[in-house]
Amino acid sequence: MQNLGFYFDFGWQHIIAWDALDHLLFVLVLAAVYVLKDWKQVLVLVTAFTIGHSLTLALSVFDLIRVNDKWVEFLIPCTIIVTAVFNLRLKDYKQKSLRLNYFFALFFGLIHGLGFANVIRFIMIGNESLGWSLFGFNIGLEAGQVVVVAAILLVSYFVIDIGGLKRKWWIWSLSVASLLIATKIALDKFLLL
Repeated sequence: MQNLGFYFDFGWQHIIAWDALDHLLFVLVLAAVYVLKDWKQVLVLVTAFTIGHSLTLALSVFDLIRVNDKWVEFLIPCTIIVTAVFNLRLKDYKQKSLRLNYFFALFFGLIHGLGFANVIRFIMIGNESLGWSLFGFNIGLEAGQVVVVAAILLVSYFVIDIGGLKRKWWIWSLSVASLLIATKIALDKFLLL
C-alpha cells in the first residue's frame, strides 16, 4: 500500500507530462468532438481508454504479452491519425454518430498501454504489491485524463459557446493539427522499423 502514492503520481505524470505528447494528442482528438454538456459521455470514453491501457499494462507486467517496441511506437501515432480522420468525416455530432469513439478508446487504449509496458515492467520488477502498484498507476492515469478532458471541454465552451466559433471548425482545427503532428511522428517511427 505504501507504493500506491508513488504509482499514482507515476500514472498522473504519464498523461500530464509534455513528453507524453502521444497520449495528450490522442485524448485531445478523442475529446474534440464533444462539448461541455457531454461531460458524462466523455468520462465513459476516458474510462474505456484507461481500461484498455490497464489491460495491456497488466498483461505485460505479468509477462503474458510482449510486443516489439518499435512497432508499438509506430502504431500509437496511427491511432491518433485514425481518430482524427474519423472526426473529419463526421456529418453530425449526435451520440449515435459518435458510438465508434468508444471502440477507438478501448481498442486504441490497448495499443497505448503496450507503449508504456516495458518501462513499467522494468520499474515494477521485484515489487511485492504488484496489484496495488498497477491500481495506483491506473488511478493516476485516469485522474490525469479527467483533468486534460476537463480542460479541453472548458476551452471548447469558451471557444464555441462564448466565442461563437462553429463546432465543426473547432473539431476540424483540433483534428487537423493532431493529424499533422501524428503523421510526422508516425513517419519518423516508420523509418526506424
